[in-house]
Amino acid sequence: MAEDKEKTSKPDPLMVRSVEKAFRVLSVFGAEHSTMNLSQIAAETDLDMSAAQRFTHTLVKLGYLAKNPSTRQFELTVKTLELGHHFTRANRLMERALPYLQHLSMETEETVNLTIPDGTEVVFVSRFLSRHVLNTDVIVGTRLPAYCTAPGLAILSRMPVEESEAIIRQSDLRPLTPHTVWQEDALNKRIAEAAKAGFAVACEEIYHGDGSVAAAIVDAAGRPIAAINIATSLARFTRQELVDRFSPLVVAAARSISRL
Repeated sequence: MAEDKEKTSKPDPLMVRSVEKAFRVLSVFGAEHSTMNLSQIAAETDLDMSAAQRFTHTLVKLGYLAKNPSTRQFELTVKTLELGHHFTRANRLMERALPYLQHLSMETEETVNLTIPDGTEVVFVSRFLSRHVLNTDVIVGTRLPAYCTAPGLAILSRMPVEESEAIIRQSDLRPLTPHTVWQEDALNKRIAEAAKAGFAVACEEIYHGDGSVAAAIVDAAGRPIAAINIATSLARFTRQELVDRFSPLVVAAARSISRL
């Protein structure tokens, strides 16, 4: 019996498979699987029981997994947060963006986020919360689809058309709320409109009552590398008020960070 089912049809001679498998084990833990036993881990990772046992044992010894001796269930430890901490401390973009995020947070008293693209998603890497409660469960590290978020649409709008269209085709397009724009043609038109405006807006497309306006941050070559957005409650602002009040602020902040 093979130790596991290889997920790639073309082998990569430089790929260290044991490292890939270790991260595969870590990545299966989450909200739906906060604790798992060995057989569950093996099933979720496509590893056989022997391999799953070796990798979980190693990760326990390294401090990234903990095993309950009574239930024999495994769970992530706080040490896994170190990887994210190292990213935030070493990332130059976050260092450049931090003063602007802080300024927007103090000036608007609304929630301010920095997101980076990863495939068909955007990842929240910095977040300044408003004193006004937003009905969302977004935290640093949260991933959301690019096609129905203001930061994702802003990033897509600064890509070459063929590239943004390819990402839309690869996305799992579906209506997450009654307000979600998810049809491919409508999304491509919407991205073109955001490119012309210089910012993107999304209202209640993932979370009810949530509105957001975002602008992309670009590198020296003009490629989008991140987005900055302001999110607020639509109980306090209409969509037009959201655009009028906050779009100039996110556009100015994004341009300033891009120039750095």
